[in-house]
Amino acid sequence: MKNIWFVRAAIAAALVVVSAVRAPAQISEAVGIRAQGMGGAFTAVADDATAAWWNPGGLAAGAYFNTIIETSSQRQPASKSAVPAWQSGARGFSIAYPALALSYYRLRVSEIQPLASTAGASAGRQDQGSADIRLRSLVLSQFGATVGQSLGNHLVVASTLKLVRGSVATDVRPASAASLDAAADLDGRTEMHAGLDFGAMAKFGPARVGLMVRNARETTFGDGEQAITLDRHVRAGVAVSSRSNLATAAADVDLTTTMLPTGEERRVAACVEGWGPTRRIGVRAGMSLNTIGDARVSVSGGVSAAVRTGTFVDVAAAVGSDESRRGWGFALRVTF
Repeated sequence: MKNIWFVRAAIAAALVVVSAVRAPAQISEAVGIRAQGMGGAFTAVADDATAAWWNPGGLAAGAYFNTIIETSSQRQPASKSAVPAWQSGARGFSIAYPALALSYYRLRVSEIQPLASTAGASAGRQDQGSADIRLRSLVLSQFGATVGQSLGNHLVVASTLKLVRGSVATDVRPASAASLDAAADLDGRTEMHAGLDFGAMAKFGPARVGLMVRNARETTFGDGEQAITLDRHVRAGVAVSSRSNLATAAADVDLTTTMLPTGEERRVAACVEGWGPTRRIGVRAGMSLNTIGDARVSVSGGVSAAVRTGTFVDVAAAVGSDESRRGWGFALRVTF
């Protein structure tokens, strides 16, 4: 019996080595609680400290001082027995002035997949019984410094120079011992790489147009077929605000494709955000759609409440038929 188990494990390990697996990139909506509540339509809004992540070009439109502490979680699907599945968790801190921002984000992406599958359609997701399951975990700690420059009266360009410390770990286990929590517990060899993001924001009266290039310098963690590359991701957005800036409508569109463990996606998103006359309460709602494959919609919402002058609690949640965006987020934001 021991020999049979050894042969089975050896075959499974060999399959992992020879089968190329496309890795998930960083998900834009992993960071930014306001952005999550707006369905990800934030590229042309990006007026708080999370602009360092969403669009560095938006820093110039923000408050004189802004700092945010946040945490969030996403999971697909909600069922603990379904395969393939993935989950991500993020927490971070950012501080920003109009021309400078410093940020730190820690992200963990865990996934489980049957050995014989590719990162394909979720239609085949099911309880895999006694099948062998591949577990994988990616942990990233990102330190960023953002600076910007105005070009004339209407355009700001900026960049975030990143130092990314990351590790990739993989394992193969029988279904009875495989779970997203088990994948999250894996430890891998740590590497350090430099990265670069670019952003631009153009403003014409009440209208803004934003462009974000994340991972302009692509970086790879791990070795061989199991290496994970943070692919270049390009997103554009437009936003229109009222004269008093108490109401905003925005829309985003992905210009590149992102690979998740459960398949490819290219998203479009739209949102509205409104504030009361005293700006002590803000509400927002958004919707996003994956344009690749079957239409799956995510609906999100969020609230900001001032606990004292200039100090806000931000919360967000997302639901809908698109399980890849189901999750929640919480942040404490100080601005003046």
